Amino acid sequence: MKIKEILTVLEEMAPLAYAEDFDNVGLLVGDAETESTGVLVCHDALENVIEEAIAKNCNLVVCFHPILFSGIKKITGKNYVERAILKAIKNDIAIYAVHTALDNHSAGVNKIFCDALSLTNTKVLIPKQNFIKKLVTYTTPDNSDKVRNAMFQAGAGTIGNYDNCSFNTEGFFTFQGNEDSNPVIGEKGKLHTGTEIKIEVVFEKQLQSKILKALFANHIYEEVAYEVYDLQNSHQNIGLGMVGELEREMDEKDFLFFVKDKMIADGIRHSAFRGKKIKKVAVLGGSGSFAIKNAIAAGADAFLTSDLKYHQFYEAENQLLLADIGHFESERYTKNYIVDYLRKKILNFAIILSEENTNPVKYL
Repeated sequence: MKIKEILTVLEEMAPLAYAEDFDNVGLLVGDAETESTGVLVCHDALENVIEEAIAKNCNLVVCFHPILFSGIKKITGKNYVERAILKAIKNDIAIYAVHTALDNHSAGVNKIFCDALSLTNTKVLIPKQNFIKKLVTYTTPDNSDKVRNAMFQAGAGTIGNYDNCSFNTEGFFTFQGNEDSNPVIGEKGKLHTGTEIKIEVVFEKQLQSKILKALFANHIYEEVAYEVYDLQNSHQNIGLGMVGELEREMDEKDFLFFVKDKMIADGIRHSAFRGKKIKKVAVLGGSGSFAIKNAIAAGADAFLTSDLKYHQFYEAENQLLLADIGHFESERYTKNYIVDYLRKKILNFAIILSEENTNPVKYL
């Protein structure tokens, strides 16, 4: 199996188009055409993880955090990033990162976080913007079902929990082909009129080329008329963070001990207790201070995230319990999810969970 075949499965799990613009996801190091000897899944692709991959004969390391995040001009081994890259290159090991592509997925990092706490009725906290497009095309009534169904098969027409969604209207068309035309209906050089069906479907932006290919392959016209629009609608099933409900409400202190146990956190920093029960909980794996206002607006009783600064605890404004459970801790089950996903999709192949603890934060 070539590395590129494994990457296809990874992109099904976490489409790269889901990633935030600032992020650096996908294949960071290595040649996708190389035959893979095995996959090692980790949280951070540090030098000791690369050494583990060598020892376990894995030439593809799938990491959550990208070891290459911002641009570098030299690779001399002077820091932990450069040392990991050098060792990977010297040993023909590829590195692939998922990061915010999986953060934004409805079954990704934050759903994993919610599941660890047994939260129910979960939904995305910050739906992704500028991700939905609309395609409009026109064809004959006899061809409309074929075109519509082909676009559905390519991924168009999915809205939330519904698929095969479209809007169709019947209208009146005219055309006249020149001497070089080869019309399917009518004759070149003559004005032709008739009835057409206007088909409108929405789709996620990364599917555009696939959907257009399906449109062109199934349309009967020599020249296919179509329009693509960017929509302002939020995507309710893609985005950062999640909010859900505990099976039963808890006192604030009991809730934090519950979180500490479930997320295996050595310590939790939190805002002042409000003396109120916790039922509705917002979560955002990794650095989530930017979402405090979103958690408040969602009516959460508590917001769990990490990397909060001193003054950001004031932003709780006595409207919720704000808790920093640790960056690694908030994402700790992500690599297990990736391993489970790959093992279900790729049978009889070495998919190995890294044994290295790459959490750089320690507690006394």
